Amino acid sequence: MMTLHDLRHLAMRHAGTGPDCIVPGLRVRSVTTPTLPMSGIEEPMFALILQGRKRSTIGGRTYEYGPGDCVIVSLTMPSTGQVTHASEDEPYLGVALTLRPAEIAGLIVEAEAEAPPAAAPMAVHAASSQLLDAVGRLVTLLDHPDDVRILRPLLEKEILWRLLSGPHGPMLREVGLADSRASRIGRAIRWLQQHYAEPVSTQQLEAVSGMSASSLFRHFKDFTSLSPLQYQKQIRLHEARARLAAASCDVAAVAYQVGYESPSQFTREYSRMFGRPPRDDLRRVRETVV
Repeated sequence: MMTLHDLRHLAMRHAGTGPDCIVPGLRVRSVTTPTLPMSGIEEPMFALILQGRKRSTIGGRTYEYGPGDCVIVSLTMPSTGQVTHASEDEPYLGVALTLRPAEIAGLIVEAEAEAPPAAAPMAVHAASSQLLDAVGRLVTLLDHPDDVRILRPLLEKEILWRLLSGPHGPMLREVGLADSRASRIGRAIRWLQQHYAEPVSTQQLEAVSGMSASSLFRHFKDFTSLSPLQYQKQIRLHEARARLAAASCDVAAVAYQVGYESPSQFTREYSRMFGRPPRDDLRRVRETVV
């Protein structure tokens, strides 16, 4: 059975592997120095931390995790992540796999756990030896391309079953249920992502989620710790930061592009979100990258 030590050495050989590799949805990441807090949009995924430590804030909650920890993200959420322990000799190292609701749904009939009354969008727990071994065999496929087509689906199902049988199985179960609360909130989240520059439409959110306004707002807050309006605001600010970082754009122009009617309001909310006004924040980010 593969150990954490074995998996660490295997993953180091494939560090930098992205989601478009020969094993669909698999990523192997290595970071050699601690980082500043970096914002982004976290998609549903499972990750196994092999070395180093990281801190993530998502849905108003902060999580810290390190070697041997399993991380599950159940909803598409704005997040801030920071690698806190990493060096050239011992880089931060992790393996991640995109979660696919259809694959989870295929296993739900075999799971007995009931969905919790309110699930968090992210959870951390220690990985079992069986889960470590299954992830190790999946990463091994990077060395055996001819085996991927046959073995990847089997190993992905094994990993999902280990997760469904683990401490946060009920949370993962919500991801796969087509009519679960998480799925309905997920539909509202996708609408907000696609229409982030538009005013929030309660009627549209009711229609896409299949929930009444009161139920939607209550469950949205339970899952994300945010109201739909607060969630949309975070999406706007993350998108604005990405646009400003990608090109030398005028701050006011970007503010209008992401849905703000007032550049001064945009600057105030950007400063609250990222700790500095747009130009100062981007100067710090670019200096760090260099």
